[in-house]
Amino acid sequence: MTSVADPAMARSHSSQAVAAPVASTRDIRLDFFRGLAMFIILCAHTPHNFFTSWIPARWGFSDATEIFVFCSGMASAIAFGRTFDRAGWLLGTGRVGYRVWQVYWAHIAMFFTIATILAGIDQFGSFDKTYIGSLNLWKFFADPGPQLIGLFTLTYVPNYFDILPMYMVILAMMPVVMALSRINLWLLAAVIFLVWIFAQRSVLEWLGLSEMHLGFPAEPWSDRKWFFNPFGWQLIFFTGFAFMRGWIPKPPVNQVLIIIAAVIVIANIPLSNIGVREFGFDWARDWRIANGGLFNKSDFGILRYAHFLSLAYLCWVAAGEGGAHLKASGDGTLARLWRGLLAMILKVGQQSLAVFVFSMVFARLSGFVMDQVGRNTWNMTLANFIGFGALIVVAYTVAWFKSHPWRVAK
Repeated sequence: MTSVADPAMARSHSSQAVAAPVASTRDIRLDFFRGLAMFIILCAHTPHNFFTSWIPARWGFSDATEIFVFCSGMASAIAFGRTFDRAGWLLGTGRVGYRVWQVYWAHIAMFFTIATILAGIDQFGSFDKTYIGSLNLWKFFADPGPQLIGLFTLTYVPNYFDILPMYMVILAMMPVVMALSRINLWLLAAVIFLVWIFAQRSVLEWLGLSEMHLGFPAEPWSDRKWFFNPFGWQLIFFTGFAFMRGWIPKPPVNQVLIIIAAVIVIANIPLSNIGVREFGFDWARDWRIANGGLFNKSDFGILRYAHFLSLAYLCWVAAGEGGAHLKASGDGTLARLWRGLLAMILKVGQQSLAVFVFSMVFARLSGFVMDQVGRNTWNMTLANFIGFGALIVVAYTVAWFKSHPWRVAK
């Protein structure tokens, strides 16, 4: 990294090198891969969904969560970074705070919607299981007073509901990151890395500093912390942010890097879920047990980072400059179909918050329906594709409302 100075800082720190130009337009690769992540997340959250046997998480350490967080960092660099540049640090911080406020209420609404649906199923139906127990909401319904306080203060965060709180904390770190970037990018990198280190429980245990582990309490009756530790996951978010800001130069496309990335991705397969369960690599199971801290999902272990960056590089190369390889030319039927499909994926990626919240609700409903009708290849496949279609409808609907069509003069 090099030191950075925006126009104002450049006058007072002329000895610093100027960073690469900040991206000001949205790259379709960003929306494409974030859109794919939304479809994968729906599959992953639908109970007992056989589609999850083939999602990226089964073939390596990283999964769709990394895609979502990395791409969100890139999108934030465009959306919020320009506000910091144009309007200054204070107004930039205000805009980030407004987004945190939106995400906070999305989180609260999503919790109450899902909790109400599950309680309604239990209240009005007679089924083989208690559905509030499927998300471990026993404490909430048994003693709602303390849990309501915990819910609104984010000290009660059940596992299924911890992605948006993680995202809020990372967003809240952005003003600090922007302030540090105006001093020195090496200092910024050191702070981000140090915060990540103190989120690594296994590293701190090895150093004898377990009590210094950074994290937020997830429930008042135990020592459990948020499953998605924002102090670990901020590393991948701000990596995407830094790429889009120009603080980290884009990697060159060359054969050596492609081979290195491919080797890392392929080497992950024996150590992956597929490798252990399907290919029978017993030595890999033992290795995973002994080295779980290296790929721990909660704290975002270093091997998840290495695997994701390698896979992201290969996808970046495959997509082509500016997503050129994603665009189909010609008037053939397949080209037209692909362009239509691409447009829908991009729309889902552009409306990721609304789509994510809807997908979490839909996944529980879909799981309930599948419990009643039974799961087989055909009806589970149909349920998944109905879900995909619903995500697309939500994305286009939200985009329509955001366009403020009622403001258009007749």
